[in-house]
Amino acid sequence: MIRVENLAKSYGDRILFDNITFSVNQKERIGLVGQNGHGKTTLFRMISGEERPDSGAIVIPKNYQIVYVQQHLAFSADTALEEGILALPAAEKDHHWKVEKILAGLGFDQADFHRPPAEFSGGLQVRLNLVKALVAEPDLLLLDEPTNFLDITSIRWIEQFLCSWPHELMVITHDRSFMDKVVTHTIGIHRRKSRKIKGDTTKYYTQIAQDEEVYEKTRINDERRRKEIQQFITRFRAKARLANLVQSRIKTLQKMEKKEKLDALQLLDFSFRSKPFPAKQILSCQDLTFGYDEQVPLISDFGIMISAGERVCVVGKNGKGKTTLLKLLAQKLKPQSGQIKYHPAAIEGFFEQTNISSLIDDRTVEEEILYTHADIDRQNARNICGAMMFSGDEALKKIGVLSGGEKSRVMLGKLLATPVNLLLLDEPTNHLDMESCDALLTAIDLFQGAVIIVTHNEMFLHSLAERLIVFQDEQINVFEGRYQEFLDAGGWHDERPPGQQSAAPVQTCLHDTRAGKKEMRRKRSEIISRRSKAVKPLENRISQLESDIESQEFVLENLNQQMQQASQNREGTKIQKLSQSMHSCQTAIDELFDKLEKATDKLEAQKAEFDQELQQLVDGKEGEKVGG
Repeated sequence: MIRVENLAKSYGDRILFDNITFSVNQKERIGLVGQNGHGKTTLFRMISGEERPDSGAIVIPKNYQIVYVQQHLAFSADTALEEGILALPAAEKDHHWKVEKILAGLGFDQADFHRPPAEFSGGLQVRLNLVKALVAEPDLLLLDEPTNFLDITSIRWIEQFLCSWPHELMVITHDRSFMDKVVTHTIGIHRRKSRKIKGDTTKYYTQIAQDEEVYEKTRINDERRRKEIQQFITRFRAKARLANLVQSRIKTLQKMEKKEKLDALQLLDFSFRSKPFPAKQILSCQDLTFGYDEQVPLISDFGIMISAGERVCVVGKNGKGKTTLLKLLAQKLKPQSGQIKYHPAAIEGFFEQTNISSLIDDRTVEEEILYTHADIDRQNARNICGAMMFSGDEALKKIGVLSGGEKSRVMLGKLLATPVNLLLLDEPTNHLDMESCDALLTAIDLFQGAVIIVTHNEMFLHSLAERLIVFQDEQINVFEGRYQEFLDAGGWHDERPPGQQSAAPVQTCLHDTRAGKKEMRRKRSEIISRRSKAVKPLENRISQLESDIESQEFVLENLNQQMQQASQNREGTKIQKLSQSMHSCQTAIDELFDKLEKATDKLEAQKAEFDQELQQLVDGKEGEKVGG
């Protein structure tokens, strides 16, 4: 284990953190959270010994090995496999299988094992760095954004791998779903201090919000009390008979700690501008084929129809064509064959990973936003700059001096400035911190138009996807259902035990362009649509009831604390009132639980009804095959 004691770090007049203290205990897996620029990576560099604090100490046991995985690349072996073998502990130099297992899990093919590291793309080189760290099995592994450059199957693999990590782990990531599945504890850098809790990010942020609410209420009460005492002193200072009381209050005032009002935190807070769309279908493509190599098309005979307001997520391994498909749908690439039809009223907004190259270095952030759309005036541009965390003089920064992450925020700002009814988003969470990802998810959810998004973030997939475009087994198919339904129906083939066949629902849910399956897809889509309309209100009702129960339980806990205090003080009247309040609160909780139970039963019944209907559809199709 290691101990961080009273650590402080600043750059000039900018303080990152001040007197932070925490420990990393045996076998703890810790997620480190905080806004971009608040010192997370700096803290990792200090723990690894690459940077020194201004004050404080990091106590590390003797012979305790720390490995920090970062973007610096340095390879010396002739092949990827040999590079991984170099990182094996001295006693395991012949355990080549360990290296092969991790290489395969992170997306390296057998042929890649024997390729020189220099031949790999930047993304694969970063993965090889991660392989070396995992193979080394250090006492403490520091991972800074490990999911960058990983595709969804690799992310799911490393989640499982890290959950069984036998030593200590600290991880920084913008992917909340990934972090919550891996960590046992969360440490946050918040208002220049650190806070460690047992549990995931939801528990951490809930605790922070409660603490700050209590602090603010206490501060307001203290201010009111200070004002009352000051008024008493001012009013009766000249009266001799009240001199003792005045002096007593002066001493009380001097002893009272003055709590400063908490500064408002700068968070991304934005919404996309929706352009009304008058029709049902906004986009369709048919028999779409494209490839960079004439002999092997990357996309072949693909077709899909996108309805107004629909959410479609594009998923699959890296390098299989997800970004290419999005560029085709955005008409940035021309297909070799097939056609893409936009409704005349469709207006699309396209966010691409490499779009930052279109920014003009000599312009300021404000100017880039201002020149995006004709109806954006300087005040609107400033508002959008503020939403993208370029407030005040930050909006006057030249594009040329911005980091990659800052440029990505400018690209998002340009998208906010344009009224659209179709969003095409290619991995928009890259370069955003966790809080910013939450804001983006909310903005997409509230957007009135259709959305097609390429993402590896499973929180986005579970929250947004109504349909999936799946790149798998050298094929591209459309899954008519949500992401969890996709996983339940067979999901990622790489995760199945050897020899296990895909479940029948997967085969019947995946759409190809052959006419024989079009009717099946239409019927399934109609059932899922009806199920969504029936189930969604119940899910919302259950969520609200759970929230109400939590609120009432919080009130009851406060009443319990007040009752304990009143009992100690022997305040009979107050005890009686509190007892009545507690009884009413407990009654309300019991009623809410009754309603929750009924709503849950109704939801399960509804789901079972539609699942049966879907299964009948599948069985009917299978019967046709047998009969044929």
